[in-house]
Amino acid sequence: MRRAARLAAAALVLLAAGGAWAQPERIGSVDTAFQWLGRDHDIVVEAYDDPLVQGVTCYVSRARTGGIKGTLGLAEDRAEASISCHQVGPIRIAEPLARQQQVFSERISVLFKRLRVVRMVDAPRNALVYLTYSDKLIDGSPQNSVSAVPVPRETPIPVK
Repeated sequence: MRRAARLAAAALVLLAAGGAWAQPERIGSVDTAFQWLGRDHDIVVEAYDDPLVQGVTCYVSRARTGGIKGTLGLAEDRAEASISCHQVGPIRIAEPLARQQQVFSERISVLFKRLRVVRMVDAPRNALVYLTYSDKLIDGSPQNSVSAVPVPRETPIPVK
């Protein structure tokens, strides 16, 4: 009984932590196509702060499907996104980073399709590389975008 309660508590903590990563700050949007019913098709720009690297923010733009399905959350958004990551303050890395790690994930369809952002450490160049792509359970997309943030040499990147 206690084990089940501990597992449930751990699951809630993981969900809360994962949810915090998936909550971007919306910067703005532009309409791309008028829809008679429901919201218009648009492109949104969102900011994601790297949860393990203070001072780095990634800006992701992606298409969102409108209409009735989009308004109800039933539409499948396109698998196209663009990313631009920047140093927005002093870079501080509190703990060693994995050489490659997913840092953000967001659902872009009702089932099985996600937008993902992966951080990679380019240790020889002292840079952080961010890749965005979408995947689907059966058929993912090769559409992707990459951005790199050079880290000052006086701030070496600790790697696991």
